[in-house]
Amino acid sequence: MRLASAVAATLALMPALVGAQESGRTPSHCVALAGGMPLLQKASWRDPVPDETVRLSFVNHATYLIQTARGLNLATDYTGRLGVDLIPDVVTMNNAHSTHFTANPDPRIPHVLPGWEEDGSPADRYLDLGEILIRNVPTTTRDFRGGERDFGNSIFIFEAAGLCIGHLGHLHHEPTPEQYAMIGRLDVVMVPVDGGLTLDHPTLIRALQRFRSSIVLPMHWFGEGTLQRFLDGMSGSFRTSRPGTSELEVSMRSLPAEPTVIVLEPRWLR
Repeated sequence: MRLASAVAATLALMPALVGAQESGRTPSHCVALAGGMPLLQKASWRDPVPDETVRLSFVNHATYLIQTARGLNLATDYTGRLGVDLIPDVVTMNNAHSTHFTANPDPRIPHVLPGWEEDGSPADRYLDLGEILIRNVPTTTRDFRGGERDFGNSIFIFEAAGLCIGHLGHLHHEPTPEQYAMIGRLDVVMVPVDGGLTLDHPTLIRALQRFRSSIVLPMHWFGEGTLQRFLDGMSGSFRTSRPGTSELEVSMRSLPAEPTVIVLEPRWLR
């Protein structure tokens, strides 16, 4: 059964590979291994992004700004606020809590991708903008009464510059084998690390090891204590770096040789 699921997941990803070839986008390594030199570049979100590179800026809570070399701007778990009047080309949202979405996204935003459907069916998002491909894997969330809400969250995956970048949203359960197969390897992953409202730390760490991520970017942390507990749990298998900045430039060439947790400081754009 697991083999069949993995084969089905691989077939489902084939359009992404074909699309990459047709658009000129460097194919990502979501379903392959990645290596690289332990070199990470820091820059301002206003600077041009170098070729074959992606810039990630930690804005606030679960919102990251993702920028590409040709000038695309994408905001994750978008709440309607970034700190400046920047209109992203794409926003993704989840609605487990109001801090992960807005009910009134700016109408100037070309592509708004909610991670849920109002009728409870699984969201199916697949947006190929040439330089970047965005897709999702729906997951189940808990409700406030202790019950389950099927497909209430989406893990969004961004494929650009040969990288596979994941944002786990408001993840409540470890992915199933089928979901792991659909997600693939995540070179870079943005993870909620509060350990209570979202996935508990032992389960989250197990998932991150399964993703074989080179870079883990914490988000959704409520104070230094919560963050430090997560870092302590990761210390056995991941290095930790805290460069003291909010932005990070990543390329296939600059992925660290050892899996690394990089703590970016949340800061509104300015």
